[in-house]
Amino acid sequence: MLLKPMRYLFSWIALLWLLARIAAAQIPATLPVAELLRAGPMNGYATQREVVVWLQTWAPAQVQLLYRQEDQPEDSARITPPYFTTPETDYTVHIPIGYLEPGQRYLYNVILNDTLLRLPYQPHFQTQPLWQWRTDPPTFTVAAVSCFYVNDPPYDRPGQPYGGDFELLTQLVQYQPDLMLWLGDNTYLREADFGSPAMMSYRYAHTRSHPLLQALLATTHHYAIWDDHDYGPNDADRSYVFKGAALRLFQQYWANPTYGLPGVPGVFTQFSWGDVDFFLLDDRFYRSPNDAPEDTSKTMWGKAQLEWLIDALTSSRAPFKIVANGNQILNRYTRFESVAARFPQDYERLIGEIVRRRISGVVFLTGDRHHTELMRYQPEGFYPLYEITTSPLTAGPSTIQEENPLRLEGTLLQERNAVLLTFSGPRTDRVLTLRAIDARGTVRWTYTLRARELRPPER
Repeated sequence: MLLKPMRYLFSWIALLWLLARIAAAQIPATLPVAELLRAGPMNGYATQREVVVWLQTWAPAQVQLLYRQEDQPEDSARITPPYFTTPETDYTVHIPIGYLEPGQRYLYNVILNDTLLRLPYQPHFQTQPLWQWRTDPPTFTVAAVSCFYVNDPPYDRPGQPYGGDFELLTQLVQYQPDLMLWLGDNTYLREADFGSPAMMSYRYAHTRSHPLLQALLATTHHYAIWDDHDYGPNDADRSYVFKGAALRLFQQYWANPTYGLPGVPGVFTQFSWGDVDFFLLDDRFYRSPNDAPEDTSKTMWGKAQLEWLIDALTSSRAPFKIVANGNQILNRYTRFESVAARFPQDYERLIGEIVRRRISGVVFLTGDRHHTELMRYQPEGFYPLYEITTSPLTAGPSTIQEENPLRLEGTLLQERNAVLLTFSGPRTDRVLTLRAIDARGTVRWTYTLRARELRPPER
């Protein structure tokens, strides 16, 4: 019973000690970020009373966060206990902050080795509102992206740099999304990286420390899955011998609420924001080779993950159920990777169970393809299933002209972009508004889905 009071007592003592030292000029009030802070801070998952913050240093360091509600005075600030970055985790650290109040925005600062950092932007996180049994669900916006390539000339392929339009990161900051969903290829492992977990770690750190990314990391909440390029070689599957190391790296560099299930490792997870449920899938760890025989054993997700997804969708009461995957799901008309085209057993099982169990509100969200498009497929006697593909963020856009009868006219973008998903409206009539934005922040197309249109017909 004394744990909570003792925690607050420690926080106050530590805060008063820190402020006294700064006031007495015993330590400098500023420290050049490049000296110790390598990347971050990054806001990870957020619930109604807890968040987690990630960051990375160049060397071993003691890390604390000084935080307060935005509408409260500075002397109300609290400080976390010290955490330590070590070489065993590539000097990354996850700092959970609990006992927060719902529906609040918190300002925070990083303290490294007892030195308060002054960043060129103000880091802040938020807690989700406690709306249930009280109000309509909150309006919120998700930024969905994939294919984030950061140039590294010594290890890039010869020729024109593959990455570009990094100003799109700054445009996303201006849109102020509540959370950001990274749909895979969030970094690009190079040929020089595939055979060494240490070099894979170098690639993750190099990408994460891009200067224009830092403000975005510190001002919205980030969730992620992977695809082939941040897992291993191009089109990598379950045979990749370093997949265990890849999973450890993903867990070090992302701050999702969970990773896989007990006894079923992977990056798949589920979380809720407002009244919307998000189901994040792992399309690599259990994946059969693309060219494996087309029999009942060929799978993208593996039996356990697919059963979990179907059961979780069945249990969900959310008006929108967003299923996020690295590869496209509905597109059977492509010669590239997709569930329908390469893994028909998983595709038929998933779509068949959605129809048979009469699961409402399913919307697919995918990346990978280096173009953006919105697809619509209507199973017989059922509501239309939509898939939003968003790609690329900074990697090279595709120039391939591919017919896709499922694509809605006017939604194909073959340039760097992101898609914003805004959920709004009263509890009984929730609306999903899609906006595709280009590197200049210009809205290129919009589309609206209503939850009531994504329900099975009455029997």
